[in-house]
Amino acid sequence: MTITTCNESTMRSDKAVKTCALTEIVRGNEGYLVDEMTPLVRRQDVSLDMSPVERIDAAGIAALISLYRLAEESGHRFSVSNVPPRVYELLALVGLETILVSHHANYTDNSGCRMKQSAA
Repeated sequence: MTITTCNESTMRSDKAVKTCALTEIVRGNEGYLVDEMTPLVRRQDVSLDMSPVERIDAAGIAALISLYRLAEESGHRFSVSNVPPRVYELLALVGLETILVSHHANYTDNSGCRMKQSAA
């Protein structure tokens, strides 16, 4: 299990983009993600760049839902972007891809099934 801090790549007064350096959001380290992200999602909109995430399980999905709910309750938005294909497939399997995946990200199912971030 690899646990490192999330790096804040872009910060504006109303929105933050965080890149999570966790390679696995699974039972045992999902609480770490929630603990680190909770203060941020309570004070502003947040997009979590999930490009380093190789694996997620039910506990990880529950952590993302928890962050989404905390943001909504605080009047903010929480989304994920740059979701790797395997993680995206699991989010889609449980019906969360339309709720959590940023509307600025497009999922393509060709040559390796990659997420592409639009320039806009």
